[in-house]
Amino acid sequence: MELIAVPDVPEVGPGDDIAGLVADRVDLEAGDVVVVASTVVSKTEGRTADLADFPAGPRAREVAARIADATGERKDPRFAQAVVEESTELLMSVPFMLCETRFGHVTVNAGIDRSNVPDADLLLLPTDPSESARRVRRGLLERTGIDGECRSRPAATDAESPAPTPTADGAGPASGRDATGLGGETPDGVDGLGVVVSDTSGRPFRTGQRGVAVGWAGLPPTRDWRGEPDRDGRTLAVTVEAVVDELAAAANLVAGEGAGGTPAVVVRDWAFGDHAGGDRLFRDVDSDFVRQALRDWWYDPDRVPDVEERLAPAGADGDREAER
Repeated sequence: MELIAVPDVPEVGPGDDIAGLVADRVDLEAGDVVVVASTVVSKTEGRTADLADFPAGPRAREVAARIADATGERKDPRFAQAVVEESTELLMSVPFMLCETRFGHVTVNAGIDRSNVPDADLLLLPTDPSESARRVRRGLLERTGIDGECRSRPAATDAESPAPTPTADGAGPASGRDATGLGGETPDGVDGLGVVVSDTSGRPFRTGQRGVAVGWAGLPPTRDWRGEPDRDGRTLAVTVEAVVDELAAAANLVAGEGAGGTPAVVVRDWAFGDHAGGDRLFRDVDSDFVRQALRDWWYDPDRVPDVEERLAPAGADGDREAER
C-alpha cells in the first residue's frame, strides 16, 4: 500500500473545488482512496463561525461555569453554546464536553476546531460529511473518467440536501451510519474511487489523537470477517474491521498536524479483499453500552483518587488490599 501526500494544496474558502485541487495534483488510478481532512471540507462549505454568532444561553453558561470550577480554566460560554448547538446529545459536560454530532460521531466539543481558521473564531465539522464525500467523489470521477456507479447520480442542490434531522438516537437520515455514497448500496471494496473525510480524535484509555473517518463514499466503512476461519480453523464470530478509520489513521501519518501538513492523501494499492462490506460505522445507542453508562455518570473530583495514591505500594499490614 502506498500513501501519497497531495502536494501544494492552497488555503481554501467557500465554494472551492476539492476534487479539482486533488485531481490537478495527483494522477488518480482506479481503486485509489482519497482521504480529505474535514477542516478543508468545512472551509469549502462555509462552516466557519465567530463566537459572536453563539450568544450563550442558560445551559451553556452553566456548563462553562462547571468546567471552570472543576478545572480552574475558563470556558467561554459562547463556545459552550456552539458545542450545544452542534450536538444532539451532551454525554459529558464536566470536565470537558463530550457530544454526539448531528451525523452520529461522538467526540469532544462536537469536533469544533479553533486552529487553522484565519478569518474566523471557529471551524465547525461538515453538516453531513458522508454527503460531502459523495460530492467530492462525483467530482473526481467526472475529472478522471474512472468508472464508478455514483457517476450517474446527479449532484444534490442545497435545497435537495438540507441539514439532517436527528432521529431518536441522534442519527440523521443522511448520516454516515447508513450512507455509503452508492445510493444505499454497499460495495464489497472500492467502487472506482473512494473518498474518506477524516478528523483527528482522542481515544478512551489511551494518550494522543489519531485520524478517524467521519464520512465516506465509494467504499464500505467496515470489512466483515464474521463466518471466516482464523489461522487455527476456528470461525470468527465478532470481528468487523473499521477500514475507513484505519485508512484515515494511515493517511494522517503522512498528512501531518502542523503548519507543514497537507489536507489530502491518496491511498493506493490497498485491497479490500474477498470479504463482505458493512454499511455502518457509528454504534446505535441500544448497542453502545459505554454511552449508556455515561448517561448515568457524573464527574466528582472527590471520587477520583490521586495518581500517587493509586500507585502507592501496599503497606505491611495490607491496607490497600483491605480497602478493596
